[in-house]
Amino acid sequence: MENLGINFWRDRNVLVTGATGLLGSWMVEELLRRKANVVCLIRDWVPRSKLMYSGLIDKVTVVRGALEDYNLLVRALNEYEIRTVFHLGAQTIVGTAARSPLSTFEANIRGTWNLLEACRQCSTLIEQIVVASSDKAYGDHTDLPYREDTPLQGRFPYDVSKSCTDLIAFSYYHTYHLPVSVTRCGNLFGGGDLNFNRLIPGTILSALKNEPPIIRSDGKFVRDYFYVLDAVYAYLQLAEMMTDKRFAGEAFNFGHEKPLSVLELVDTILKLMDKKTLEPVILNQASNEIREQYLDCCKAKKWMNWKPQYSLEAGLKETIQWYSEWSGIPLEGKSQ
Repeated sequence: MENLGINFWRDRNVLVTGATGLLGSWMVEELLRRKANVVCLIRDWVPRSKLMYSGLIDKVTVVRGALEDYNLLVRALNEYEIRTVFHLGAQTIVGTAARSPLSTFEANIRGTWNLLEACRQCSTLIEQIVVASSDKAYGDHTDLPYREDTPLQGRFPYDVSKSCTDLIAFSYYHTYHLPVSVTRCGNLFGGGDLNFNRLIPGTILSALKNEPPIIRSDGKFVRDYFYVLDAVYAYLQLAEMMTDKRFAGEAFNFGHEKPLSVLELVDTILKLMDKKTLEPVILNQASNEIREQYLDCCKAKKWMNWKPQYSLEAGLKETIQWYSEWSGIPLEGKSQ
């Protein structure tokens, strides 16, 4: 099926939840570039987020409120005549979820059923709903990499919230025929992530300050890391292809399929920044996390003719540059 490209989005009314987050802010920027009419659901005003920092906030319609507010969601979808929904809003920090599971379940699980029920009430308007899940939805498996038919068996709070998100999305597809597809990505990274307890932004900021990066785990946890712009392009392509009804009710994995340990990733970042003399501090404090997670993306390649446009190193270089400009700390060495 031909990629419909920029003409698909021109003057299309699109709702983005989680617009101040890492993926959401880059998604908004690309949708604006493609001439879409973007409506953003924003709970908290985050002045240093990419959405505000870049001035994108002045080019979108803002609906202030939370996913837990069902009536607000119905109003936003109806009044702005939304045709495409990107449900990216969630509490995404594993440690936060472990400390406060209730707020995570409220945002991630209740927020998902609220939004999908609101879409059902406005079903004459809605043409595509792309729900952002995660590789964490699969839970812990000995048979890796994860494929889309791998059972969803989250155990820890964040993982459970994403398993539930998927099941709720599929329930609305099978029961009410809502046009829903689910995406499961590896660990997203890119400029604009201000959660510096995460590995990549934390490591880059430490290196810019000539400070040793902090590793919460033992450094041996293995993940699939995925550049945010590749995720944006994958989501947009999937939404376009959902004009073919075969894509509704399906899940798709997106990632680089090149799993790395935490130590390998930190070493790669320090090498790109010419900061190899900085020795990571290994705290070995991580708990309630799965040791090895990575994805098989053959389904997206087969169904969508999809592949990442960035190598891991290219994505990291752009990310390093973003944080250098954002922090005002000039780069040195190889990443310039």
